[in-house]
Amino acid sequence: MSAARPLTTLRTFAVIAALPLLLTACGYGAESTDSDKQTEVAADGKKLSVDEVKIGYFPNLTHATALVGIQEGLIQKELGGTKISPSTFNAGPSEIEALNSGSLDIGWIGPSPAINGYTKAAGKNLRIISGSASGGVKLVVNPDKIKSVKDVKGKKIATPQLGNTQDVALLNWIAEQGWKVDAESGKGDVSVVRTDNKITPDAYKSGSIDGAWVPEPTASKLVAEGGKVLLDEGDLWPDKKFVITNIVVRQAFLKEHPDVVEAVLRGSVKTNEWINANPDKAKASANKALEELSGKALPAEVIDPAWKSVTFLDDPLASTLNTEAEHAVKAGLLEEPDLKGIYDLAPLNKVLKAEGKDEVDDAGLGVK
Repeated sequence: MSAARPLTTLRTFAVIAALPLLLTACGYGAESTDSDKQTEVAADGKKLSVDEVKIGYFPNLTHATALVGIQEGLIQKELGGTKISPSTFNAGPSEIEALNSGSLDIGWIGPSPAINGYTKAAGKNLRIISGSASGGVKLVVNPDKIKSVKDVKGKKIATPQLGNTQDVALLNWIAEQGWKVDAESGKGDVSVVRTDNKITPDAYKSGSIDGAWVPEPTASKLVAEGGKVLLDEGDLWPDKKFVITNIVVRQAFLKEHPDVVEAVLRGSVKTNEWINANPDKAKASANKALEELSGKALPAEVIDPAWKSVTFLDDPLASTLNTEAEHAVKAGLLEEPDLKGIYDLAPLNKVLKAEGKDEVDDAGLGVK
């Protein structure tokens, strides 16, 4: 195996080079049109310390806190006259680069790119300030070709992007089976095929992949095409909980605009509360947001099972982030990281305390 290196690779740099194009493409990095609710609140509310806050997230159900919070105006309500400028991305490395460049201020993102973004910048650019979701990741396979775990050997399994959270999880799982794969090339006892979530279902239908380790709703899209869930990643974790989505912020933005960060966190906490209290309405809201981003709503046979597999919570489940970092090191995609200081949960705990909720723990990885 090649020497360990950061998760951001030459392939990721190609994505970075195309970032200006991504930021103008429909649904992926595109600035979304403000809803009537957002515009109305922004017009009536008082601005905070900045005119707008640039927020990034994925068009995935694992990012439904952002989807619903923006769709329903719950985050905008807390921001008052400070407007949201939203952008969406397909995978974490490109969103990290947007944060690094200042194109984003706050983002919903998976643990692996957050770890890589933090370590690559020597702990000087981002902080994780909240959790958002757990679960919602599955290994879905072609049941005609793969009937048990042992049948995965020799097959082609897709992940969203080299070095993203699902990619690291699959590589770790492969290693646990005693199989070998070169992490960077994806070649070995299993062929790991990095495939954009948007085209993974078509790749499955064409037979160019035999399965995929993917987040929702892509996993349920594959099931709707005849795929079978071979493994739910939650079953691999204690208490079946693992961080799949965090909220991160540029450290400079946190320092300069703590009132805006706190307002976004209040909106996130209130959105998660609303989602858990109104699951059917929240599911419909998330689906509407996805329809606006992609031009097509998810059918019931996709969104219903997908929605049930994701848990929305404020706790960042910090101990599981540390474990995921160990998995990336083991795969050869990351040098041994120093994650102390990756979390600053003080603003979140302030919000949680004010809402009468339990505070959360940073597992010893908080700011000193």
